[in-house]
Amino acid sequence: MILAAGYGTRLWPLTIDRAKPAIPFMNRPLVGYVAEYLAGYGCREIAVNLHHRADSVRSALGDGSRFGVKLHYVEETEILGTSGALDNAREWLEDDTFVVINGKIVTDIDLNQAFETHRRRNALATLVLRPNPQRERFSVVNTHDGHVTGFGGMPTINNADASDNAEEPSGSSQLEKMNASHANAAPLMFTGIQILEPRIFNYIPPKIFSHTTTDVYPQAISRGEVIAAHVADGSWHELSTLERYLETHLAVLKKEGQRIVKGENSIIEANAHVEDAVLWENVLVEDGARVRRAVLGEGVCVRKGEEIEDAIVVRARLVEGEERPTKALRGEVSGGNFVVPLTR
Repeated sequence: MILAAGYGTRLWPLTIDRAKPAIPFMNRPLVGYVAEYLAGYGCREIAVNLHHRADSVRSALGDGSRFGVKLHYVEETEILGTSGALDNAREWLEDDTFVVINGKIVTDIDLNQAFETHRRRNALATLVLRPNPQRERFSVVNTHDGHVTGFGGMPTINNADASDNAEEPSGSSQLEKMNASHANAAPLMFTGIQILEPRIFNYIPPKIFSHTTTDVYPQAISRGEVIAAHVADGSWHELSTLERYLETHLAVLKKEGQRIVKGENSIIEANAHVEDAVLWENVLVEDGARVRRAVLGEGVCVRKGEEIEDAIVVRARLVEGEERPTKALRGEVSGGNFVVPLTR
């Protein structure tokens, strides 16, 4: 199952006219990219939960055949949370082991290795984790001997993180060094990929809002269930903010030796300068315009002489009468466009 019912408020204004799963990533709907990832590991039937602008997701994905899967849409009249969503899709999931993945990630993590961990530990659930050496704002997952033991808050940065080249105190014993190294080890974070057994539904409260990390897993752990921790290698990107949406595109483009991704019917005129940019559909960048490190939404026109850098741009008419979500970045109207600056 792909979890895709959120509002995507931190991706506003890109999510004004379409749901987060329907926004493009590398010219494919984001959730389609996730579906292709699952298809590569033999997952052919996938449920996708819908809420905000559900029609935009159905239009973007269809029946899933072009992504190598069969999609089943499960609508939520009210947001149900990460485990409430599973209860709402129970009929698709309760007959066999299943995978749940957030619909906002791009990864090449080896899912087969996670399945090996899941089977070896005879787990109720296996959470795919990765180290978070930069202490980014992802909740800490506590583990012991390969088991998840609980969930913490956001990681803190300590003095040892400030300089990898700091000199060790003279006279430090080997034991002291080992203890310090353990204390300063990178915290683990959840990737949004998990493997579950159908009996997980014994711990999910029916027909109400609930989250796996606060309502389900702590209860299961307290009853002696095995929640396995699989620490994975591989690349992983999470696209829940405008900055991450752009940076992930640029990272993938760099790997492919490219600087631009251009959507259908988009035009960059001969004397325009465009680099490190994401163009959605029907974009026009006129001669003499300059665009760098930017996302240009559907139908945006950058006129001759205009410069766009470190910004997200949509058509100004899309935001007319719209209230900016609390978590969204501020922007301003410039000509026919609405421009949201990105801080670096």
